[in-house]
Amino acid sequence: MHISGAKLGALALVATLAACGGSDDNPYPTLSGDKPLVIGHRGAAGYLPDHTLEGYKRAIEMGADFIEPDLVATKDGALIARHEPNITGTTDVSTRAEFASRKTKKVVDGVEEEGWFASDFTLAEIKTLRAIQPLADRDQSHNGKYQIPTLEEVLDLAKSEGSKAGRTVGVYPETKHPTYHVRLGLPLEDRLLTILAKYSYTAKSSPVIVQSFEVSNLKYLRTKTQIRLVQLVDANDVNPDGSMDLTAPYDKPYDFAVAGDTRTFASLLTPAGLKEVKTYADGIGPWKPYLIPSKQVDANKDGKADDLNGDGKIDERDRVMMPATDVVKNAHAAGLLVHPYTFRSEAKRLASDFKGDPKAEYKLFYQLGVDGVFSDFPDHAKAARDN
Repeated sequence: MHISGAKLGALALVATLAACGGSDDNPYPTLSGDKPLVIGHRGAAGYLPDHTLEGYKRAIEMGADFIEPDLVATKDGALIARHEPNITGTTDVSTRAEFASRKTKKVVDGVEEEGWFASDFTLAEIKTLRAIQPLADRDQSHNGKYQIPTLEEVLDLAKSEGSKAGRTVGVYPETKHPTYHVRLGLPLEDRLLTILAKYSYTAKSSPVIVQSFEVSNLKYLRTKTQIRLVQLVDANDVNPDGSMDLTAPYDKPYDFAVAGDTRTFASLLTPAGLKEVKTYADGIGPWKPYLIPSKQVDANKDGKADDLNGDGKIDERDRVMMPATDVVKNAHAAGLLVHPYTFRSEAKRLASDFKGDPKAEYKLFYQLGVDGVFSDFPDHAKAARDN
């Protein structure tokens, strides 16, 4: 009997999940036994421009438990919600004649970038800019409508909208490029703690989780606060065979690169690495292929990926899911939460196994036992979890 690669992958997944211990009473074997969290990634990024109050509000209306602002610093030290210090791709700054002379080059984590950078603008100037949708294949009709929010505005929104909805909405800030900000003389961590303290967010039970791709800043934060901390884990890409491509600068936390530490992001996910993470953090936020990888198929061994859906393009739809790794099991054994990123609903961003249905992908990861998901489409994440 001939079984296709896709079917083999599906069968392997069923076996893997059966071993994970989900049951009818508790279908989601999370660390705490609670339902996994839905985290609105940059707001509701699948629908509205990233990191806007309107996007965060939409995510809350869609049922997100947490909303995620990425934090960078302005020239005058304000923390604003932007995905990167380079604001060229997420704001209309390139169309603003009054700021044309601010275009420059800076080195971010060892890589030279050109554009406009938040640290060259005061908060008042940032407030004159408007957000744009950075992904060309998503709805561009909201470009130029919404302001760039401060962290305080995001915290206030979570409180007021949570209050309207009759539930607590958490905020999940990420400190972006901490080493870069230290070198600018604009370190993020103490600024963040000062703001959180104003809201009395200082305890493990506070509705805040702080995340970072670097390590030393999280270790520093652990000496200053009891707020939950999460170690993010990146990679450059996924190889055709499903293994992780650890090419610089996405091979390791940037503070490791600066210190000459030979460990990679993958090192953090070994049992020994997880044990160390547990000394300063409450969880990990791995890129989702670290948990369940996928691979391309080359049935006729010609060295080229098979176009499984025959559309003339090779993308996620031409990959098949593989068995789950031990990362969730090992992280839970170390007492760490697991919040993978990023879940997206477009068909071209879903492996062949899911047949264009994003809920099928969520269910697979929920059954594996993840404690939360970062989603661009919080409504889909919630529907898959609750139905």
